Amino acid sequence: MKEHFKILEKDKLLKRLFIVSFLLILFTIIYSLINYSKLPPLLPVFNQLPWGEDRLSVTPGIFIPSLLVLVIFVINVFASVFVYFRSPLLSRLLAITCFIATLLNLLFMLRTISLII
Repeated sequence: MKEHFKILEKDKLLKRLFIVSFLLILFTIIYSLINYSKLPPLLPVFNQLPWGEDRLSVTPGIFIPSLLVLVIFVINVFASVFVYFRSPLLSRLLAITCFIATLLNLLFMLRTISLII
């Protein structure tokens, strides 16, 4: 198992993308925690739903996107490590996908919190 994770040390692109993704997830969660006390009781978290109360979530719901991205991050790290021996390109695509999802989550959280506060 440790042999598989040594790939992250050898492949600089994978290592950098996963480190930056993890740091962005941490920054997003810390930013949400800092502004948590300033948030109203209902937040527009589910923006893809039709207009109305369905779009709203209680204040702890602000962490739902960050937790989903954290799950995506963990799955992509394990998948890219195990797929690397068969297809390094697929492993790098998983890392890039993880980075893009993390970046979009950060932008969503910054925009949502800055509009509310």
